[in-house]
Amino acid sequence: MDARSPTSDAAPAERRHDPMGFREFVGMIAGLMALNALAIDIMLPALAQIGIALGVQDENTRQVVLSAYLVGFGTGQLLIGSVSDRFGRRSVLIAGLAVYVAAALLCAAAPSFGLLLLGRLVQGLASAAPRVVTTSVVRDCYAGRNMASVMSLAMTVFMAVPVLAPSVGQFIILFASWRAIFAFLTLYGIVMLAWVAARLPETLPPGERRSISPRQVVAAYAEVLGTGRTLGYALAGGTMFGSMFGFLVSSQQIFTGIFGLGAYFSLAFACVALAMSASSFLNSRLVGHYGMRRLSHGAVALFALLSTAMALLAWTGHLSFPPFMLLLGGMMFLIGMVFSNFNALAMEPQGHLAGTAASVIGSVSTLVGATVGYAIGQAYDGTLIPLATGYILLSLLTLAILSVTERGRLF
Repeated sequence: MDARSPTSDAAPAERRHDPMGFREFVGMIAGLMALNALAIDIMLPALAQIGIALGVQDENTRQVVLSAYLVGFGTGQLLIGSVSDRFGRRSVLIAGLAVYVAAALLCAAAPSFGLLLLGRLVQGLASAAPRVVTTSVVRDCYAGRNMASVMSLAMTVFMAVPVLAPSVGQFIILFASWRAIFAFLTLYGIVMLAWVAARLPETLPPGERRSISPRQVVAAYAEVLGTGRTLGYALAGGTMFGSMFGFLVSSQQIFTGIFGLGAYFSLAFACVALAMSASSFLNSRLVGHYGMRRLSHGAVALFALLSTAMALLAWTGHLSFPPFMLLLGGMMFLIGMVFSNFNALAMEPQGHLAGTAASVIGSVSTLVGATVGYAIGQAYDGTLIPLATGYILLSLLTLAILSVTERGRLF
C-alpha cells in the first residue's frame, strides 16, 4: 500500500515530516542510523595500525576502541529522550550531530590511546542523539506494523553500511593513516548535520511536549521500565545485539588470525553484513503479513539451532572456513529479522512517552549488548570456541526472556 494512501493508518501523522516525502524521510532516517554503524565498522581494518601507532600491543585491548564508543552510546541515550520530549526532536538532533563532528575531530588528532578513547566515548555520547531522536521521529509519524515497516526499510539502507564500511576503512588506510578515517567520519557528520538543518521539520508539536522536572522524569522512566513488554524486548534486543557485537569486536582477529584472510578480511565481513541487510529488507516485506512476534521469535529459535551446530563443530575442531561462513551468515541473517521487530514491539505501548521510551530501550539494549559482546571479545583465545559458546548461551537466554515477556506464548 502506498504510504500516502488515505487508507493507511500512518497517513495523518505522516504530514509531520513534510516537506519531505516518504522516500526522503526513510533515506534520512537510514543515514542518521548509519552514523553509528559507520563509526564502528569502518574502524575494524585500522585496529592493528592504531595499536602500533599508539603503542598498544595486546590485540584484545585494541577492541576497546569499539567498546568505548558503545559505552558512551548506551549511556548517552538515558538523557536524550527526556530532553527531546521537552524541547523537541530537531534542536536536540542538531546539537548531537555538532558534538559528534567535534569528537571525530578530537579522535583524528589524538596523540595517545587514552585521549583517543576519550574522544570515542564523547563521540558515542553524541551519537545517542541521532539514535534516540530518529526512533522518536518515526514513532511520532507512524505506529504499529507501519512503524516496523518504516524501520525495516531504513534498516535495509542502513545495513549497506556494514557491508561497505570495512572496505572503505581498508581503502583509506592503503593511502593514508588511520587518522584519515576520523576525518571521513567528520565529513559524514557534517553532511548529515546540513541535511537535517535544511530539511527535517519538528515532528513533536508543542502541545505534546513533556516537562523535564526530576519528579516527572523519574515517573516517566518508571512507567517505561514498569511496562513488561517494553523492558522484556529491550533486554532481548540487548542479548541478541551482544551476539552480533561479540563477533564484531573479534572479527578482525578471527578472519586474519584464524583464517589468514589478510586484506580479504573486509570482503568476508561484507558477505556476513550482506546477509543482515537482505534479511532486514525481507522483514519489511513479510512483517505486515506474518506479524512481528512470529518472525522475530522464530528467528531467535533458529539462531539457537545454528549456534548449537557451530559450537559442536568448534568444540570438536572441525569448524573450517566454509562451514563457519555458512553458519555465521545464517545467524546474522536471522539477527536482521530481530532488531527492527524487537524495537517496534518495545516501543508500541509507549506512544505517549516516545522519546523517553526510545532512550530507555536504546540504552538498555546497547549497554547489555556492549557488556556481553565485550566479554565474548575479551575471551578470544585464538579459537572459535568463545564465540560459538557465547552464541548458544545468548540465544537460550533470549528465548527465556521472550518466554517470560510473553508469558509462555511465543510466536
